[in-house]
Amino acid sequence: MPAGTESLPPVDEIRACRLCEAHLPLGPKPIFQLDPRARLLITSQAPGTKAHASGRPFDDPSGDRLRDWLGIDRATFYDPSLIAILPTGMCYPGRLPKGGDAPPRPECAPHWHPRVLPTLPKVRLRLLVGGHAVRLVLGPEVALEEAVRRAESFLPRHFPLPHPSWRTRVWVKRNPWFETETIPRLRTLVREILAQP
Repeated sequence: MPAGTESLPPVDEIRACRLCEAHLPLGPKPIFQLDPRARLLITSQAPGTKAHASGRPFDDPSGDRLRDWLGIDRATFYDPSLIAILPTGMCYPGRLPKGGDAPPRPECAPHWHPRVLPTLPKVRLRLLVGGHAVRLVLGPEVALEEAVRRAESFLPRHFPLPHPSWRTRVWVKRNPWFETETIPRLRTLVREILAQP
């Protein structure tokens, strides 16, 4: 594609989206971060209540944990020229009857991802954060833990990660390889990618 002819992400259209409105307890409020200059793409599941309130993705303790895993600060994380964030579901989906957030709305990713991804031509790596993102991109048969354990095998395009919620702390303790092997490799990749022109 010749320089200067790249298409821009359909940001205004996404903000105006009402596709899942009937199913959203807090109403539609797409939360994302897109810029055609971004070099790293984070695909997660769906925003929680704190992100819904602030309008910023990962604006909660899980975001602090994810930024720690990546080895970057808030300013870098929220710089759209460096990092794009395209969730599996862009609006808060509500709660499950027995607790925890409901899954991302199934209409969202099939509708928006095919339109948005071609507008991010500089992305060098897509982080798949949580089981919903892993299954969306790598296939419904791919188990999260196995994907994270084999993260290197999905390079150079994808890097699977668990969701950085408070529940993950127990999983990390049971799987010490994640902190001793996966996180250092992830930080190196992120540092190298963000340093590229």
